Amino acid sequence: MRIIVATAQALFIKGGAEYHAQNLVSALVRAGHDVELINIPLIDDPIELLENQIVVARLLELERSWAGNTDLFIGLKFPAYYAKHSNKVVWLLHQHRILYDLWETQFSGAHLQPQGERIRNIVHNADNLYLREAKKIHTNSKNVSNRLKTYNSIDSTPLYHPCPDMEKFYCESYDDYILMPSRIGSTKRQELAIEAMMHTKSNIKLYVVGKAANEYDHNYLLQFIKDRKMEDRVIYYDYVSQEEKFKLYANARAVLFIPYDEDYGYITLEAMSASKPIITTTDSGGPLEFVESGKTGLISKPNPSDIARAIDEIAENETFAKKMGAAAKKHITDMNITWDNVVRELTK
Repeated sequence: MRIIVATAQALFIKGGAEYHAQNLVSALVRAGHDVELINIPLIDDPIELLENQIVVARLLELERSWAGNTDLFIGLKFPAYYAKHSNKVVWLLHQHRILYDLWETQFSGAHLQPQGERIRNIVHNADNLYLREAKKIHTNSKNVSNRLKTYNSIDSTPLYHPCPDMEKFYCESYDDYILMPSRIGSTKRQELAIEAMMHTKSNIKLYVVGKAANEYDHNYLLQFIKDRKMEDRVIYYDYVSQEEKFKLYANARAVLFIPYDEDYGYITLEAMSASKPIITTTDSGGPLEFVESGKTGLISKPNPSDIARAIDEIAENETFAKKMGAAAKKHITDMNITWDNVVRELTK
């Protein structure tokens, strides 16, 4: 088949969603399909610019071209899934979160903008109308399906996919550090992790790995660590190669992944593939679909003292960490999450 995959990307920001789109295209090509990836720039500051982007997406006529007809359109992110096609399938990574679940939280200032409420209503109405054009709607997690049902009364089916290089993660040891790999950002809650480390009783270290979106965020994190006199116990790795990343996973005691209401979360799959237990929180969303507290990791309340207790529990008992790590590896293996299954579901 000739297939178009459409997504959207904040300029100069590359994370899980971008890897997701590229890997979907690769999987479809391996299955013998002819595939094009369309990437719409996502600009939402000021918020009223979103109105123009909805129009842009709706103006896209992607069913026919001089090269022939397109058999299938797969939309991934707002506003790309608004494009017109008679055979449209949506695999929803997430909606525009600052106008949905992040609205009026510390992670979104959209509600404070003069046009915020008006644009929020426009986007909700557009989602209600144009998502229903799809022949079927998948999401990348139960968490995203639940949001879609809650806010839009639209049913969908979760469809899990592998993280990049999932088969390359491995385990060597359980050293005296907790790994926190994630893009630097407010919803990923690196500050909460550092505050938790201030409450720990063990001497275990925290390795924070992730790229900041800009120099301000990079410097802010370093200053945050310095102001709390945690330089000896919190080590920040700005950028690491893929091989270095595998090595950090392979020797960590556990992985700390405490985002706010994550859509899916590659880090959960990476940790389990590396036979590492995950420490997450009750409000972290996607990771809770994989982590069973006390068996494949620990689920804490989202405050520094409770997270610190979970860190200490693993820091003080290497045998416990190994046991949960082995259970995590078995669990993710037994789930049999594959791109072959994804392609089969999206194209059937």
